Amino acid sequence: MSNPTHPPAVGVLDQGPELTFPPGFLWGAATAAYQIEGAAAEGGRTPSIWDTFSHTEGRVVSGHTGDVACDHYHRMPDDVRLMAELGLKSYRFSVSWPRVQPGGTGGVNQEGLDFYRRLVDELLANGIEPWLTLYHWDLPQPLEDAGGWPVRDTAGRFADYASLVADAVGDRVKYWTTLNEPWCSAFLGYGSGAHAPGRSDGADSVRAGHHLMLGHGLAVQALRAKLPQAQLGVTVNLYPVTPASDDPGDVDAARRIDGLANRFFLDPLLRGSYPADLTADLAEVTDFGHVRDGDLEIISTPLDLVGINYYSRHVVAAPVAGEEPDKYWRAPSCWPGSEDVRFVTRGVPVTDMDWEIDAPGLVETLRRVHEEYTDLPLYVTENGSAFVDTVQDGRVDDVDRLAYFDAHLRASHEAIAAGVPLRGYFAWSLMDNFEWAWGYTKRFGMIWIDYDTQARIPKSSARWYAEVIRRNGLAAQ
Repeated sequence: MSNPTHPPAVGVLDQGPELTFPPGFLWGAATAAYQIEGAAAEGGRTPSIWDTFSHTEGRVVSGHTGDVACDHYHRMPDDVRLMAELGLKSYRFSVSWPRVQPGGTGGVNQEGLDFYRRLVDELLANGIEPWLTLYHWDLPQPLEDAGGWPVRDTAGRFADYASLVADAVGDRVKYWTTLNEPWCSAFLGYGSGAHAPGRSDGADSVRAGHHLMLGHGLAVQALRAKLPQAQLGVTVNLYPVTPASDDPGDVDAARRIDGLANRFFLDPLLRGSYPADLTADLAEVTDFGHVRDGDLEIISTPLDLVGINYYSRHVVAAPVAGEEPDKYWRAPSCWPGSEDVRFVTRGVPVTDMDWEIDAPGLVETLRRVHEEYTDLPLYVTENGSAFVDTVQDGRVDDVDRLAYFDAHLRASHEAIAAGVPLRGYFAWSLMDNFEWAWGYTKRFGMIWIDYDTQARIPKSSARWYAEVIRRNGLAAQ
C-alpha cells in the first residue's frame, strides 16, 4: 500500500481471527460514479440531475459540485492498485448513465463505455471481482425534463440502458445491481427535495418509487435474456424501526415508518404485492392508479441475490399535542402520509451525519429479510460512517470509523451464525467523496482524499480492513 513505512493498525486482530467468516466470503468496498469520477463534461458525458442540482444555488452545502470530485476518471488505474494493495476481493462501482447514454435514450457514447471497459479490465487484472451498479441516482437530465421517475416511460428507458451496458461488459462482469437505494431516489428526490432533482410532491414520490422498481424488473428481464449466467440483484437501504414506547400511538408510528422505509420496497420486490396497510396509509396521497396490471409480476422477477445497505435505526413516536418533535431525520416530507411522526433521539453515540450507531440493528435487519422474505444470498452492499478526520504526520488515525466497522462486522458474523446466508460485505466507502447534499463536508472513506491535490492516504481503518480481509476474520472480544 501507499505509505508502507506506517505500521498496521494495532487492535482487535492481534489475538488471531477467532471469528472466522465462511470460505469465499466476498470482502469489498463501494463507491458511486457521481461521487468520485469527476470529468463531468469530458468524454461525451452530459449533465445528470445531480449536475443540475449541485449547480443550483442553495442545494448543496457551500455550493460544492461533483465536477471534479476525486478525479477517479483520470486516476482510475492508480485507484485500482490501491484496492489491490488493500486486498479487496470485489469492488462495487456504479455506471454513470449520462456518460454512456447522454440523452437517456437512443445512441450510446462509446467513449464513456470504454472507461468502464478499462475499469473492468483493470479490476480483473488485479484479481478484483467487478460488482456493477447500474443506477446510483444520476438520471440523465433529459429524462428528468421529460418527467423523471414519476413518469412510467423512464422505467422502459432504464431497461434499454441496462441492455447497452450488458452488451459492453457483460462478458466480464458476474455481479449486477440494478438500483441503489430506491427509497432515496423516490422520497428524497421527489418527496422532500433534499436530493436531486429537488422536487417536493408526495404523490410524485410514490409514483417514482413504483417506476423505479418497475424499471428494476424490466432491467432484470433484459439482463437475464443477455446474460443468463450473471448474478442479478437490487440494493435497498433498510432500517429497523422501533417504537419509542409501548404506547399504541408509538407502535402505530413505527408501523407506518416501517411501511415506507422497508416494506414499500421489500414486499413488491420479493412478494409481488404492496402491503395493504401501506396503501391505506397513503390513500390521501395517491390512489395507486399508476400501478397497472402485470407491474408487480415484473417487479418481482426472480433474483439471484439481495443487497442491503445499513447505517442506523429509526426510533419513532406519535406526536404529542403542543410539543415540538425531538428531531426529524432530514425532513418530514421524506415520509408521505406520516409527516406527524416524531423521530426520537436516544442519547447514544452518533456519526458525523448525526446517525445513531446501532450495530445490533444490522443483525435484526439481516435476520428479518432472511426469515420473513427470502432464502436468497444476502450481501451488505454498504455499511460505513462519517467522522471528522485529520491528517497528522502523514497519517489519518480514524479510530471511530475503525470501531464502527469492527462492531458491524461482528454483527455480520452474528447474523451468519444465526443462519443468515450472508455472502459478502462492502465497506462504504473506498474513499472520501462528494457526499451528495453535504458536498465535501462529510468524509466516509477508508482512503483520505485531499481535494486540492488529489493525494490519497489510506487511513488506519483501511490498513485494519486489509488485515481483516487477509485473515478472513476478527478476534474474539
